[in-house]
Amino acid sequence: MKTGKNGLYGDLKRQILTMELGPDEMLDEVTLSERYGLSRTPVREILRRLDGEGYLEIRENRGTRVSPMNYTTVRNFFLVAPMIYAAVGRLAVQNFTEAQLNDLKETQRRFRKAADEKNPMNMVIENNRFHEIMAEMADNPYLMASMNRLLIDHARIAHTVFRPRDADMQWRLEQSADHHDAFIVAIAEHNEERVVDLVFEHWELSREKMQMFVVPQGLKADTLT
Repeated sequence: MKTGKNGLYGDLKRQILTMELGPDEMLDEVTLSERYGLSRTPVREILRRLDGEGYLEIRENRGTRVSPMNYTTVRNFFLVAPMIYAAVGRLAVQNFTEAQLNDLKETQRRFRKAADEKNPMNMVIENNRFHEIMAEMADNPYLMASMNRLLIDHARIAHTVFRPRDADMQWRLEQSADHHDAFIVAIAEHNEERVVDLVFEHWELSREKMQMFVVPQGLKADTLT
């Protein structure tokens, strides 16, 4: 664990994305101050920053808690995610820089390593970063805010449904990593239509698995004898 403001900021983001801190979980400023060697003022600054980014909710006279994830949250997520991901993909092709493309390649290298090692925490973090970079490439503040909020819940839902011994899950991870490679190639080639096609293929991989988890096939009742 790192100390200081950067350590607190990075740890809270990671813990929220990987569900170490669950939705609606309360945070205690005193505990965080002691753990990270900070006074209350910088702790509050970090909490306000994470509130603005959608990771936390600061409620007047009710403290700070992790952003909720309920039926309405999940419904809204599924409703708009493909539209926003596609818009980000189009603008990423139009506006990316070589430095951002290199960051994307390096993040993909780390994602493949995490997938090969079956490390779910690192997979969540690196996958989230991969799509964050695509949002940065898009260079649109309105989309950036929406994309960042979507990625928080995408990461939390995906981490919830991850099952390392599930053969279907392993196939989807391999496909996801292949899609990342294809994104990099298509962006580098300024192939906007290919990027959009990949967005929907990539989304379908996640959507189908997450939907099966949220609405599972019912268990058969025991046969009466």
